[in-house]
Amino acid sequence: MQAWLSDHKLVSYLLILGFTIYIFNKVFRPQQKLPLLKEILVYVLIAFGSFILMILQVDKLPIIQCMGVAVIMMLMLRGRQLYDKWKGNKAGDASAQGKAEPGK
Repeated sequence: MQAWLSDHKLVSYLLILGFTIYIFNKVFRPQQKLPLLKEILVYVLIAFGSFILMILQVDKLPIIQCMGVAVIMMLMLRGRQLYDKWKGNKAGDASAQGKAEPGK
């Protein structure tokens, strides 16, 4: 896989760019929206940094694989948060129904 990614530099760059943007938006995104020029500057810097990471990927470092593991772990965390929220709502519904019964 590493050799194939080294041969296909555009695919490597796009994967790194996509992973980097996803990680930035999920981890480092400020709560308030940035002004437009700052937003553009952030994404230009992300694109430049992704180019540097692509060079390291072509130089046989497992950048894409490491970022892929990070994204998978973030998705697992999000899935767990959604599951806990869903289970909390079900438990809340059951306890609300249980509390309504004695008041009849």
